[in-house]
Amino acid sequence: MTTSSPTILALDFDGVICDGLIEYFEVAWRTYCDIWLPANDTPPDDLALRFYRLRPVIETGWEMPVLIKALVDGISDEKILHEWVSIAPQLLLDDKLQAKEIGVKLDKQRDEWITTDLDGWLSLHRFYPGVIEKIKLTLGSEIKLYIVTTKEGRFVQQLLQQEGVNLPASAIFGKEVKRPKFEILRELIQPADKKPVSLWFVEDRLKTLQLVQQQADLENVKLFLADWGYNTQAERETAQNDRRIQLLSQSKFAKDFSAWL
Repeated sequence: MTTSSPTILALDFDGVICDGLIEYFEVAWRTYCDIWLPANDTPPDDLALRFYRLRPVIETGWEMPVLIKALVDGISDEKILHEWVSIAPQLLLDDKLQAKEIGVKLDKQRDEWITTDLDGWLSLHRFYPGVIEKIKLTLGSEIKLYIVTTKEGRFVQQLLQQEGVNLPASAIFGKEVKRPKFEILRELIQPADKKPVSLWFVEDRLKTLQLVQQQADLENVKLFLADWGYNTQAERETAQNDRRIQLLSQSKFAKDFSAWL
C-alpha cells in the first residue's frame, strides 16, 4: 500500500456520507414541542430554512431542539452563528434543563418514529452523490473502513443497510462509545502498530479536525475537511490555509485516493 492511499479510512457520517437535514429539523421540532409545549405545533414557515443554515453550529444531537428554541425566542441568525457556545448553555440554564435529558428525549422521538414509520424516517435522509459507491469500492479493497460519528451507531447501521452497505457494528463508532473522535482514531491505529499504518480521516467539522491536530501521537493522520458538509465558508478558508488539513470536494472524494492529495 503506497502513501497515496490509506490503510485505514475513517469517515464521519452526518455531513460526509449522509445529509439528514430534513430529518434533523423534523425530529428537533418534535423534541422542542415535547419539552417547551408551544401553543402551535406547526413550525413557522421560515424556521426550517434558518435551521438548515445554522446546522454548522451544532456539535451533538441535544443542541438541535435548543437551536429551535433560540430561533423561536428571536435570537438572530448572526448571533447564533458567532456565539452559539455561550447561547446554548444559557438556554439550558434558563429553563433548568440538562443536555443529557434533552438527548434522551431526542433519541426517544427517533426510536418511536422508526418503530411506527420506518419508511417515512428513512425517506428523509439523502446520501451525497458518489459517496455510497466510494464506500462500496473501499469495502471491496484491502483498506479498512470505519465510521466515526456522534450519531447513534444503530441509526447509522440502519441507514447504510438501506443502501446495501452491510458494515458490522464493530466498524461503527457512534455516540454510544462516549469518547472524543481523536481517542477513537488512536484506538484504530493501535492494533496494527507492528505494520506501517496510514490513517485518513474525513470530517465536516473543522473543530474536530483541529482537536486531532493537537494530539502529538496522531501527527501522521491525514486530515480532510469535507467541503460539502455542515461547515461555513470561513471554516473552509481556515482549512485551506492550514498545512495539515486538506479541503476535500465531493468530486475528488469519488475519485481514486491519489486525487485527494
